[in-house]
Amino acid sequence: MKVILVSKNHGSTRSFTVGAWSVALLSLCLLGMPATVGGYWLWQASQMSPENEFLSADSRRAWQKELVKQKQDIEEASREAREKVAALTLRMAELQARLLRLDALGERLTSIAKLDKGEFDFSRAPAVGGPESNTIGEAYQPPQFIDAIDQLSNQIEDREQQLEILDALLAKRKIEKDIFLAGRPVTKGWMSSRFGRRTDPFNGKVAWHNGVDFAGKMGSPIISVAAGVITWAGERSGYGQLVEINHGEGFSTRYGHNSEIKVKVGDVVKKGHVIAAMGSSGRSTGPHVHFEVYKNGRAVDPASYIHRTHR
Repeated sequence: MKVILVSKNHGSTRSFTVGAWSVALLSLCLLGMPATVGGYWLWQASQMSPENEFLSADSRRAWQKELVKQKQDIEEASREAREKVAALTLRMAELQARLLRLDALGERLTSIAKLDKGEFDFSRAPAVGGPESNTIGEAYQPPQFIDAIDQLSNQIEDREQQLEILDALLAKRKIEKDIFLAGRPVTKGWMSSRFGRRTDPFNGKVAWHNGVDFAGKMGSPIISVAAGVITWAGERSGYGQLVEINHGEGFSTRYGHNSEIKVKVGDVVKKGHVIAAMGSSGRSTGPHVHFEVYKNGRAVDPASYIHRTHR
């Protein structure tokens, strides 16, 4: 094998011949060098103390301890999650039971109220609306499980709102019924004189009778035919002991010839409230109540209200 050496400045060259054995020896040295270096490093590593290892026993123990702690944290988080899910499930069951009770109560109240068809439908959500307005942000998108709870809560709020509306309707009807003039001013007795033209019992002349008379037992109860406010309770010419009640909406009633008055001016009375005891005070021939109905200040025939059907 001929080897040619060229100088750095390319000014001169030298050549020499290498034998086959020399080439073989040189190749063997070049190929064996990496193995020799690798073996040296392995020997060095085997001579290192445990304290100088890349992953020492202390490090392994620290890692194992950290892994155990993380496992415990995961188990604790899983337990808390299960408890929260169980609590939410119980909450949903409570809301559903509450909704069923509200629905049953609403349907019963609707039935008892005898509302007109279409006036109130408890099975539907309250009607709402309004003009479109500017939005103030995107709706929050909660998890599906929370959606179910929110839906139940909204349904309960709807039912509670409906119950409030129904309660207001019933209260209104109760008030209307209370101020609705209907019925007799006595619990027992009979009509002894009607409204209009009649013969005066004292002078025998034809006279106008502004009310109707109910005869009965002395001291029997006199009751209000509608709710209202007492505007007179005392002696009055011709009426004897008189009670007058203002019922609102232009209506008022008078109850005369009482033996005892059981209310005073300013009292608020309900329909059927005992306001006096039957007597024969004033211009009277015997125990009875003189009953008058006034509408917008004018006396009207009480018979149309006595025989009136209740709302």
